[in-house]
Amino acid sequence: MSMIRDLRAVVRPSRPAQRKDSGTYDTTRDPATPSAVVDCAVYRDGARLETPAPLTPQEAMRQVRRDGGFVWIGLHEPTEAEFAGIASEFGLHPLAVEDAVQAHQRPKLERYDDSLFTVFKTIHYVDHDQLTANSEVVETGEVMCFTGRDFFITVRHGGQGSLRALRHRLQDEPDLLAKGPSAVLHAIADHVVDGYIAVASALQDDVDEVETEVFSPGRGRTPRGTDAGRIYQLKREVMEFKRAVSPLLRPMQLLSERPMRLIDPDIQKYFRDVADHLARAQEQVIGFDELLNSILQANLAQASVAQNEDMRKITAWAAIIAVPTMVCGVYGMNFKYMPETHWKYGYPAVMAITAAICLGIHRTLKRNGWL
Repeated sequence: MSMIRDLRAVVRPSRPAQRKDSGTYDTTRDPATPSAVVDCAVYRDGARLETPAPLTPQEAMRQVRRDGGFVWIGLHEPTEAEFAGIASEFGLHPLAVEDAVQAHQRPKLERYDDSLFTVFKTIHYVDHDQLTANSEVVETGEVMCFTGRDFFITVRHGGQGSLRALRHRLQDEPDLLAKGPSAVLHAIADHVVDGYIAVASALQDDVDEVETEVFSPGRGRTPRGTDAGRIYQLKREVMEFKRAVSPLLRPMQLLSERPMRLIDPDIQKYFRDVADHLARAQEQVIGFDELLNSILQANLAQASVAQNEDMRKITAWAAIIAVPTMVCGVYGMNFKYMPETHWKYGYPAVMAITAAICLGIHRTLKRNGWL
């Protein structure tokens, strides 16, 4: 059990191990290479078997069936034709194969006769100098895992979610890899969920920034509608995050609670830890969504209040202007007898009375908060 106690340190170290031969396990697909297989290795007793030339999946599987161990194959965005031979060799279910090739799947866990098919959505936080109404905050990818008795196959989609560093760390801990494919499945699940927690922490800063701008008194206001656009864009990105986190909770609970013959009992208990971390990430995402709803409603309410204030000011000034307009309208009429028109002080008196009335209206409206 001592080797299992080190599992957390292996799949979640502070800094990835440095290797001189790191290029050997590079999981970035070479555009010049027609094959989607980016790494294929046989592991026996927790150690990677060195071979003079890269193994094909068929060769690796023949070694495993002859001498034991398990094979770990990594693929990046394979086509149907590229995946057909591997699917046939390992007896993968056609429905799972179709999902793995087409991608854009919901996180899930499916059990077939001799394998488990697990879908993870990876989340990557996109750095940005300033949050705008068009900012991309999170970027998603997919990792699909086929777990068998003597094989483990990963199919990645998207530019994020590389498993190279994770493979290196596991290879540095042969006691853990000796537990077989279920140890790799746990390591990937833990790696993905740790990514969720890191993205949630980064999103917290964006949500706090928006909240501060909306509720801070005397803030420098942006043009009308800009805040609402930024809040709505952030809410959409949070919803994308939520679609990755929430559906995965049930599969992690199944892996941690229900005995499965393909999952080592010593590894299964550590899926509970993954499920706990996932539940925490889900709570954060739901909290972000609810908080952004409140912020958006508050922002729209502030915009409505500002419009009402503008209308009150316009109405107040219209009331003030109505007085001289009325006076000028009276004097514009064609009256023959208007005594003050021949009075020496008639014009100044009318102007003074008009100004006094306007000033009185202005003071009254200002005292009542209309101006």
